[in-house]
Amino acid sequence: MDEYTAEAFVNRDEPVPTFSITRTGSPSPDPGSKRSKLKESLSQSRLKEKIQDGAASRSETGFSLQDRLLTKLLQQVIPTENIEEVLDLPPDKRSSKYIGRPGFSIPLMTNNFRRFNSRIGIVFVFQTRLIRLLTWRVPTHTLSLLAVCTFICLDPYLLAVLPLAAALLFVMVPAYLVRHPAPPPTIHHSAYSINGPPLAPARTIRPAAEMSKDFFRNMRDLQNSMDDFSTLHDGVLKIITPPTNFSNEALSSTLFLFLFLSTCVLFIASHLLPWRFFSLIFCWASISLGHPSLQQFILNNHADHIRPRERSAKSWLDAWIARDIILDESPESREAETFELQRRKGGSRGEWESWLFSPNPYDPLSPQRIAGQRPKGTRFFEDVSAPKGWEWGDKKWVLDLGSREWVEERLVQGVEVEVEGERWITDLVEAEESVSAAKKGKKVGPGWEEGNGNEQVSFGQWRRRRWIRTVRRKGVLSSNDSSSSSSSSN
Repeated sequence: MDEYTAEAFVNRDEPVPTFSITRTGSPSPDPGSKRSKLKESLSQSRLKEKIQDGAASRSETGFSLQDRLLTKLLQQVIPTENIEEVLDLPPDKRSSKYIGRPGFSIPLMTNNFRRFNSRIGIVFVFQTRLIRLLTWRVPTHTLSLLAVCTFICLDPYLLAVLPLAAALLFVMVPAYLVRHPAPPPTIHHSAYSINGPPLAPARTIRPAAEMSKDFFRNMRDLQNSMDDFSTLHDGVLKIITPPTNFSNEALSSTLFLFLFLSTCVLFIASHLLPWRFFSLIFCWASISLGHPSLQQFILNNHADHIRPRERSAKSWLDAWIARDIILDESPESREAETFELQRRKGGSRGEWESWLFSPNPYDPLSPQRIAGQRPKGTRFFEDVSAPKGWEWGDKKWVLDLGSREWVEERLVQGVEVEVEGERWITDLVEAEESVSAAKKGKKVGPGWEEGNGNEQVSFGQWRRRRWIRTVRRKGVLSSNDSSSSSSSSN
């Protein structure tokens, strides 16, 4: 194993972790041919074919049974169609490379990880130096950072100078010093001279070689960075989620109120605030908190001075929320409807028989009626269920006495409306002609006729009436609500 890779950015400040490699009896493939194959584009339509070819070649070279089973599993899991075809999206013509992205592939994933791990060292070097800078390892360096932050906070236009100065100090000057190194200490010299031809070749940044210590240093730092990100992600969600997801509606409503008022105030008076002074205080406070002595001082005085005030502030906030934040706990109520359909048994003078309860009136010009479909619904009142996410607010159904109103609202045509009695809406014989006219696209004649049920009128086969019932939206109890209700019941 090589000690390190020359001309590579790697964090070499910490020792290399202990590791072990389990070798198998399978011979390793030729790395040159493997890299040339992995450079080829893998489209999703050809991915399964490439996996099958890879499985065949691996079986010949003696790969393990697990690799062959995993390849067979991927052949069943990976779809053959493109994402644009599945989601019915228009083709993206902005970048052919973006459109031609390959699908998931374990060999390609392995190759990309090796390439990524060989080149990620510069990020870890920057991370290590930044941590050293913020934790006051070298106080003069941290004070220099504070001086730069002070200049930028007092004169924000210097932000345009910062990237140019960084490029000069951290890119151009080190590169020049590599080409023109200083004389060795054995030669007496009074000052560094920049005259003369270059004495050394230019530095070229190269990725860390595989199976070198630098490669495993990058793997160690990548492993620790993933753990740090996961821990930070969970910690941030643990702090932010409870007051913002309305699990405790009173607390979330209070936070929403404060944010809304702050937004309004800043929208009006943000130009009057001394933002440079605020930035300077924030910069100095955040960098000063990284000093070990100050951190120890805060930890020693937290339990004596901060925690009691934190409890009193929390109790005051809870009391203010309970006193001033009033939430409307009554659930939303609406009116549900169902239509009782009856069909004539026998001829035009036959008796009516109950057919079913349908969510649609099944009027002569309804889409189901024109398409020749039968009505859909339930046979009995008890089988009519509330909509999903709602529950019944009343115990019984109530007949809708405003039959003419809902007929006019729905533009029902070819029916007779009972404004008294049982409020049946009955089809007329002319409704069949209306249905045939609607199929041909012709305009229908008179809409509906008003009657009291006693006139001698030629009725059709169907009649219906509307029943209504109140429904309430179901409430979902959060953990805070359930715990409070259980404690109150006890």
